[in-house]
Amino acid sequence: MKSKRKKQLFSISRYLTTMVPGSSALNFKEGQAIFCRGDAENALYYIRRGTVKLTAVSKAGREAVVGLLRRGDFFGEGCLVGKRKHVATASAMSSTSLLVLNGKEMIRVLREEPALSDRFMLNILNRKARIEEDLVDQLLNPIEKRLARALLLLASYAKDGRPKKIPKISQDELAKRIGTNRGRVNFFMNKFRKLGHIDYKGGIQINPSLLSVVLGD
Repeated sequence: MKSKRKKQLFSISRYLTTMVPGSSALNFKEGQAIFCRGDAENALYYIRRGTVKLTAVSKAGREAVVGLLRRGDFFGEGCLVGKRKHVATASAMSSTSLLVLNGKEMIRVLREEPALSDRFMLNILNRKARIEEDLVDQLLNPIEKRLARALLLLASYAKDGRPKKIPKISQDELAKRIGTNRGRVNFFMNKFRKLGHIDYKGGIQINPSLLSVVLGD
């Protein structure tokens, strides 16, 4: 019983801040780059507040959004397996607070602290599952469903099921995220608004009814 209570009280953010040598807290403004493709990959990042966008650019100059990360997510984990350079660019989509963790120290701490190791592995596995779902979504679903799912993920809908405003994101960025063009995104955003699935009130508010677009045939 005592062990169970100790696990419940475990705080990743508090533990990382106090127990990982070389860790530091950094704040980023909306649109500010955290790291760029080709930069040295020697640190792990933990999101305390905000949303982070990962983007990649092809040789032809085409940019694609390859990940949208939120509070509680880790990223930059390539440093733990010997990767030397980032293959994507990370930037803040809103005011964002991160913990920056020394890769070598993080490896040691993961070995010594089971509670942190369990949470870290769960986070990475959840991200892997999201990437697989994104791939299936991109290959098999029509644009309308892809857009609805992207908006629901931005709103973290699964966490509480209530209407929620999403981080500021342009229609161009949404188009890159779901593999289409801005015109199609604009068409379906207007459709969602007319149906009451979203509202524009000081930002984009996602209403629970948008889930019906993803679940519908």
